[in-house]
Order: sequence, then structure tokens, then C-alpha cells
Amino acid sequence: MIHSRPTVVVLHDGDAPDEMARIADHADLRYATGEQLPQALPGADALFVWAFRSQAIADAWPHADKLRWIHAASAGVDRLLFPELRDSDVALTNSRGVFDQPIAEYVLGTVLTFAKDMHTTLRLQDAKQWKHRVTERLTGRTALVVGTGPIGRAIARQLTAAGLDVAGAGRTARTGDPDFGDIHASDDLARIAGDYDYLVVAAPLTPQTHGLINTDVLTAMRPTARLINVGRGEHVDQPALVEALRQHQIAGAALDVFDTEPLPTDSPLWEMPHVLISPHMSGDTVGWTDELVALFLRNLRAFTGGTDLHNLVDKHRGYPSS
Repeated sequence: MIHSRPTVVVLHDGDAPDEMARIADHADLRYATGEQLPQALPGADALFVWAFRSQAIADAWPHADKLRWIHAASAGVDRLLFPELRDSDVALTNSRGVFDQPIAEYVLGTVLTFAKDMHTTLRLQDAKQWKHRVTERLTGRTALVVGTGPIGRAIARQLTAAGLDVAGAGRTARTGDPDFGDIHASDDLARIAGDYDYLVVAAPLTPQTHGLINTDVLTAMRPTARLINVGRGEHVDQPALVEALRQHQIAGAALDVFDTEPLPTDSPLWEMPHVLISPHMSGDTVGWTDELVALFLRNLRAFTGGTDLHNLVDKHRGYPSS
């Protein structure tokens, strides 16, 4: 238990979140960009990583002389798992739960867009072209969701409700799962990818999932199948994906994340007619920043009160502790 007001550093990218004003009654706040972080960390009890893409924390780590807790304003924590943090006693929590349903709705939206050819409709409308087509049904289509955590489960429930038959892929194979039914081992993706119409990537980024969607997996997919990535750009071998799309090995891709963000303007993905590109926003809905701050405040009260933190992450595995 902390008997005095904790000092919390808020790492931001130049635009400090206005919602953090709610925290000022409970802690002494220091706002810092990545460049300012080494000067802000000494004496701080906690770090709220609002700029979750920042690479500054590892460099500033020697200045974290009193730090006991880091909270990420994201579900993924891959950018925080540098060796010094993993091996320390500093607790790490994430914003699991805030993004689950919004991301599931985004995935359903992309599936509907592909099935009903809405992206082509918008292009034809822009060109004032009347061109009748037929579209696909969702009922009876199949989807494999790679990642069986809370986000993957929300996606599975959403797609099941829309009429798709859904299975999962995770670290270990098992049957009888309430959301997925069958869960396959991710190591078997190249063998099973051809059984599905949609391959949805929603796994945490770990050494085991880096480059998981590679040439072998893309080649195994049906030529009518689509890839949807709401995990991390590094899950997918991007040059291999570009080639698979060029060669019509798969029918399309919806990508919310990329190995380089923003996606460079010279990327061929921009001009591919059956690729949907969004700027890492699948989980960001109206009011999401309020939810992030509310979750942090809940954990701050637990931190100062000496009770268990919510959304603890197993730093050595990169997964939630429970």
C-alpha cells in the first residue's frame, strides 16, 4: 500500500490525453514525450503508456529508480517486453477488455464488405457506373480465428452470430471450446488454412507468432479466401502477402495493422482493388479514451490500496496472467 500520493508519468506522443485530468485528484502527474521520459521517470511510482507504440521506455529504463507498475493503453504489450522490464519486479498491466467488442465488430464489417462487395460498390459509385453483380452469403462460410484470447473470442462470437462456422488456432490444440468448438495448433496453419473462407489474425505478438502468416500459409489458402489482420503487422510476411494477392492465390485482405506504420505511400497494397486498409483503428470507437482512463483509474486505486491489479500480464510469455 502506498501511503502518499503516487507519482504517475504519462508517456504521450505530443498530444497529452485530456481525459487524464480525472486522475489528478488521485496522483501527481508528469506528462512526457519519448524525449522527455528520462527526465520524468526518476522518483515515479507508475508509468501510464498512452503512446503504446513508443520505443522510448527501454532507453529510459535506467532512470526508473522507483517504478513499480506500468500500464499500457493497449491490449498488446509486445513493444514493452524488453529484457530489463521482463526481468524486473515491475508489474505490467494492459487495457484488455476495452477493445474486444469494437474489434469484433470491425472484423464482421470487413467480412460483410467482402461478401457483399461493398468496396467495389463504392468505387463504382465514385465513377457513376451502374454495374449489376451478384454477391456472397455469409451463412455457412467458414472462418479461422488465430488467437484465442479475449479479442479472438469476441470475434468468434460475432462471426458465429452472423452465420459463419468458426474455429480457432492457438498455442495448443483442443476440442469442446465454448466459443470456437475446435482449436487447432498455430503450428498447423499451413496444413489447415485451406479449409477456411476467412483467416482472421488476432493473436498477441510474440516470438512464436512473428511472421506466422508466411508464404506456406498463404499458398495453402483457398483462392477465394480473405485474410483479415487486426493483430500486429509483424504477424504477416507483408512481401509474401503482396505476392499472394498479385498472383490471385487469395481473393483479398483487410489490414488494420502493418509492419511499418503509417503504411508508406509507395506500398503496392494501397492500389490493390481487393485490399481494405485502415490506420490501426479497429478498436477505436467513440468514448474509447474515456474507457482507457477509467480502467487505469480502477487500477490506480488498486495500486495505492495494495490490492490486486487488474489485467496483469505474464511478462515472460507476453500473455495475460489469467
